[in-house]
Amino acid sequence: MKRESPEEFALRAADEAVETVKGGSDPLEGTRQIQSVARALDILEVLAGERDGLVLSELSGRVGLNSSTCHHLISTLVARGYVLHLGRSRGYALGAKVQELIDIAAGESDPGELLKDDLRLLGAQIGHGVQFAVLAETLLVTKLSYPSPDQDGALEPDELVKMRALHATATGKAILAWLPEIELVQVISANGLPKYTEKTNTTLSGLIEDLRLVRRRGYSIDDEELKDGVVCIGVALRDPGGAIIGSISMTATSGRMTNEYRAEIAKKMVSAAIQFSKRLRYANR
Repeated sequence: MKRESPEEFALRAADEAVETVKGGSDPLEGTRQIQSVARALDILEVLAGERDGLVLSELSGRVGLNSSTCHHLISTLVARGYVLHLGRSRGYALGAKVQELIDIAAGESDPGELLKDDLRLLGAQIGHGVQFAVLAETLLVTKLSYPSPDQDGALEPDELVKMRALHATATGKAILAWLPEIELVQVISANGLPKYTEKTNTTLSGLIEDLRLVRRRGYSIDDEELKDGVVCIGVALRDPGGAIIGSISMTATSGRMTNEYRAEIAKKMVSAAIQFSKRLRYANR
């Protein structure tokens, strides 16, 4: 983003000033509102109707703002989780935080908040990086991520890449395996089956077979399918009714993941997923 000129700064400052609402039948007619707050809400309302996202130039035009002001507002919304940045070509879309607020208002607890200490402890116990992810519409959103306590070099891929790589991630496949067929088709149609490494499964038949194995084993494996040299094992989490609410996974370098070690870690991950699901079940009683 280029540096603001004095004129642009003055215009943005004016946009963020307090304005008086006049006219119309609004029950708040005549009250004073913080315009930056109003503009941020305008952005959320526009994005709510655009599931595929809007680039900054189009979004700023829709809400009647110059690009600099719109960028400042949306950067804050992205940082707080209310908006997702989908990349330069697709722009921005509504984030999962909005749905979280709806769930909280409905009396449901945020799984990310409830599991953060448990997940951090799990990572320390197994000595690997761990993650918790959920499906937001057709995107995989990582809610919690704790790196390896031993810094073993197994770095997590970029979150923007992982969002659309459910077929190549342990957290993604752990969720996909239990989705109704119509939802599975929607996710695949929206994201495709792009190739990330030589081991990435890029055919629908291959993915369906992989998901069948996930259901039979009780856990998923990303065997260097998203990033060379990185192996992940994931397990789904369930709500009291048995529906999938997300998944957890661990990350390690392929050199450490012998067959025996994979089996050992898989047992620990399945056990943790059972305990985490119980934790969420009790919290929502």
